[in-house]
Amino acid sequence: MKIGLKRAYDLPAGSDGSRLLVDRLWPRGVSKQRLRLDGWLRGLAPSDELRRWFGHDPLKWEEFKRRYFRELEACPEEVAALRSRLEQGRVTLVYVVSDGHYNNAVALKE
Repeated sequence: MKIGLKRAYDLPAGSDGSRLLVDRLWPRGVSKQRLRLDGWLRGLAPSDELRRWFGHDPLKWEEFKRRYFRELEACPEEVAALRSRLEQGRVTLVYVVSDGHYNNAVALKE
């Protein structure tokens, strides 16, 4: 099972496989044609409350993941959709935030 990560503002590549946006909001200023998504799994994004609390603070990373995974338990359909895509081949999780080390796509890949 191959999972890649890519920021929405980076150009798509043929090696990306299925490209899935895993944020709640569409990336500002990026057209559908440029983003070239195979799906948008909004339900896999952390809640607004959790996102605000976390603030991409590395010191809160482990606690963020714990809370985020607990939130994911409440949306089994979205998790199942991701698993289904993974069974079909390579998947690239597309995220919007500028922090490439501490975000929900990184946590999902783990």
